[in-house]
Amino acid sequence: MKEKCRKLKKYFLKLYKNFKQRLKKFFKNLISYLKTNLIFEIFLIVNIINGILLRYFTVKNPFDIKPILGDLTILLIVGAFCYFFKPKKQIKYLFICSLIFSVTCFINCTYYSNFISFASFSMLATATELAGYTDAVTQNILEFKDFVFFIQPFILLFFHFQLRKKEYYKKVEKVENSKKRFFNTLALTIISLGFFVTQLTSTDLSRLNKQWNRSSIVMEFGIYIYQANDLASCIKTKVNTMFGYDEAAKTFREYYSSLEKSKSNKYTNIFQGKNVLVIHAESFQGFTMNLKFNDQELTPNMNRLSEEGIYFNNFYAEESTGTSSDSEFTFSSGLMPASNGTVFMNYFDRNYVTIQKLAQEKGYYTFSMHGNNGSAWNRDIMYKYMGYDKFYSKKDYTIDEEIGLGLSDKSFFRQSVEKLEKINSEHKNWYGTLIMLTNHTPFNDINDHSTYSVDINNSDGTVTSYLGGSKIGNYLKSVHYADEAIGQLMSSLDEKGLLDNTIVVIYGDHDAKLKTSEFEKLYYNDNIDNILIDKSKKIDKVDDYTYELNRKVPFIIWSKDKVGTEYAKTYSKIMGMIDVSPTLENMLGLYNPYALGHDIFSVDDNVVVFPSGNWITDKLYYNSSKREYRQLDQNAAISIDYINKYSAYAEDIINLSNGIIDYNLIEKVNNGDEQLSTVKK
Repeated sequence: MKEKCRKLKKYFLKLYKNFKQRLKKFFKNLISYLKTNLIFEIFLIVNIINGILLRYFTVKNPFDIKPILGDLTILLIVGAFCYFFKPKKQIKYLFICSLIFSVTCFINCTYYSNFISFASFSMLATATELAGYTDAVTQNILEFKDFVFFIQPFILLFFHFQLRKKEYYKKVEKVENSKKRFFNTLALTIISLGFFVTQLTSTDLSRLNKQWNRSSIVMEFGIYIYQANDLASCIKTKVNTMFGYDEAAKTFREYYSSLEKSKSNKYTNIFQGKNVLVIHAESFQGFTMNLKFNDQELTPNMNRLSEEGIYFNNFYAEESTGTSSDSEFTFSSGLMPASNGTVFMNYFDRNYVTIQKLAQEKGYYTFSMHGNNGSAWNRDIMYKYMGYDKFYSKKDYTIDEEIGLGLSDKSFFRQSVEKLEKINSEHKNWYGTLIMLTNHTPFNDINDHSTYSVDINNSDGTVTSYLGGSKIGNYLKSVHYADEAIGQLMSSLDEKGLLDNTIVVIYGDHDAKLKTSEFEKLYYNDNIDNILIDKSKKIDKVDDYTYELNRKVPFIIWSKDKVGTEYAKTYSKIMGMIDVSPTLENMLGLYNPYALGHDIFSVDDNVVVFPSGNWITDKLYYNSSKREYRQLDQNAAISIDYINKYSAYAEDIINLSNGIIDYNLIEKVNNGDEQLSTVKK
């Protein structure tokens, strides 16, 4: 027995010595590895710092371990290939990679500041649009903090020059085995990836695959995995357009074959046979309505039209990266904006059912007018697919007054009325869109064309500074100018008799894209008691939810013969741009079987889905990235089933709309499929 114990003790002692020797050798090799891989380690550190900074500036989870591990995994994979170069040459490869990662962070940080989302490779097709908006980008989007990401590559260079002075690379060349180090780094990548994967849930992986909730992906996976996945997603879409077609077509058939047509209501056909004039009010945000400065209404004409017509004061644009073009598309088709790229630039050659095409079938002449270049947002091409007979662009106007990006709204409307007279004389019915331009960021040129004061004019003749000179102050003055232009347009149309058989539809295409700090100047200010009609709007801080809820835009349907009747009414039910198509078409006696929204007068509870996956009802606003909500109706009982129901609905609507856009399902499925014939009217 003693002999067995002695042998067993000797055996474990030998194991211990071997383990100790191996551990000692491991740490010796590790120390050697760390000492002779300083540039690679600095490369990892500086780019992880950039990822942390980006999330600090955007989604506010800088030190969460998951995205840090995600960033580290990508950096290890990319950095490992530096070992195919000699030690002295590795710095060039790592510096270029670091510069690319810095540019990635810079672009996404600036993009998030403007769109509360992250950039996509699919938007490269829209890059040409920036050429016409240089001032808007430099003056309204870029901030000093955005350039902090470019410090990191030069930190890498600094250490490189310091190490070169100490003959660091000569020491490395004596010990480095390139192939071994490459595979050792890949081993570290696998370890990092293993730790990372254990932190993920099935929901995280689903969102990564679908790619439409960008903020959530950056929060959970880090900016580098997001961008790599985005690139793979774009390549997959371009290389193999049939990928996923069968599943998308199946979802399409099942959804529409079971969809019931909206029931009739008191607004059904009330505008049948009337002309339609749609005013696309650039950057016209809802909070400006009923706002007063020095007892002077900011938007007297829009206020009057909202009181005389059908006004929706809880209306959201639902636009994505395509901003104005997204709103045009959703307004016309009843579909969501594309999750990758923009419909106008990337998916224009599809067969969409639009209100313009439906009007054409009824004998309407359809047209759009805009004082900007016809190529802006690819309108001159896209409009042919949308169903416009004619597009009047900059070349059709005399540029006699320019404000901001181009022809002033007042001149644009004046010249457009002349064209409308001719159209009205030649066609029994017409459907037209007027796209405004002056109230477009950065709003700097408005001061020479608007005398409206956003400061406080005291009774003794002095002026108390409030918003004058600020970006939001310039925006409000620009809104007042736009309101004046709309007032002049309506007067001119009435004088010419063009309102007698015409409904006027006005919608804000999106919010002003101003930063949170600008709204705090308006709402968190001691002078607010002297300015706002509704003093309850004074708040201490504009947080993310306050900002999002404030992005609503006005939506008005006005008809001269309905002023003062029971139809003229303000509706506070939550509504989105996707609901315009079924609501307006019901009034006009038209029907789009593929619109994904609802006729707002035929639903009790409505939900507005945003391209990010967030959604809002009358009860709450839900943030899908944070998986939290802000309750709007304090008396409502909110259950987990309620959250799950609308979250699933939001995901289904986004996926269905993407499938229709990506695979041209309206045309392809129906060309050889009779299952939907009962739906089409």
